[in-house]
Amino acid sequence: MKRSKTEAQETMERLLQVAREEFAEKGYADTALEMVADIAQVTRGALYHHFKNKKGLFLAVLDLVQREVSERVASEASRSGEPWEQLLLGCRAFIAAAVEPQNKRIMLIDGPAVAGWETWRQMDEIHSMRHLREQLDGMQQKGEMKQLPVDAMTHALSGAMNECSLWVAEAEDTAQAADESMQIIETMLTGFRH
Repeated sequence: MKRSKTEAQETMERLLQVAREEFAEKGYADTALEMVADIAQVTRGALYHHFKNKKGLFLAVLDLVQREVSERVASEASRSGEPWEQLLLGCRAFIAAAVEPQNKRIMLIDGPAVAGWETWRQMDEIHSMRHLREQLDGMQQKGEMKQLPVDAMTHALSGAMNECSLWVAEAEDTAQAADESMQIIETMLTGFRH
């Protein structure tokens, strides 16, 4: 029984990795489940056993991408012990991670369209917005942020970062666009700062 659970987990991880590569390269519409199964060297039955359909597989991949981006943001933010610097490092890390080729199409383009706006926002809330809200709330409690509604600040900043990420992803000079985005985000944040 233990071996079959391990094998099932390995199969699921292999399918997620292959699907992520296919979705990132070809997009949702042009990714065929048969191809994912073939590359992963599993039967279509195994694929359908773990993920009921193409959308189910995509949602699992989207969740994986969102989780990885969130972990990267937290890791980058933790490089500093100073809350303001943590916030800026986290914002920069989010934009950088969101526009990487293995994440961009899945997270920013196909994600909202395939998952639906409400589901996409719930995933964003679980992964990235949660950390942002905690950081802003902690800074506010220490008197480092103005006494403004934390949820409103979180949504305003998250929306700005998502839009900036889309813009950076399409820019000719992504490094310059990312720097310009961070200038704007830092200016916004300065308005919230005490």
